[in-house]
Amino acid sequence: MNCKHASQVLSQSLERRLSWGERLGLRLHLLMCDACTQFARQITLLRQAVQRLVTHIEDDQQLRISEAARERIAKALSNQH
Repeated sequence: MNCKHASQVLSQSLERRLSWGERLGLRLHLLMCDACTQFARQITLLRQAVQRLVTHIEDDQQLRISEAARERIAKALSNQH
C-alpha cells in the first residue's frame, strides 16, 4: 500500500468499517510510514473535536431552533413539493 492509498483508506475508515485486508494493509503501512501515522493521528483528533463540538451545540439551548421555527421550516419545505 502506498501513501496515497493509505490516506484514502484512512478517510474511508471514518465512513465505514474497513475489511480485514484493508485493516491489515493499513496497519503494515503505518508501521513503516511516519507521515501517514501522523495523518492518522490528525484525522482522529479532528473527528474527536467535531464530535465534541456537535455535542456542545446539541446541549446549548441558545443554539436550538424553537418549535415554532421548526414548524415554519417544515411547512415551507412541504409547500415546495
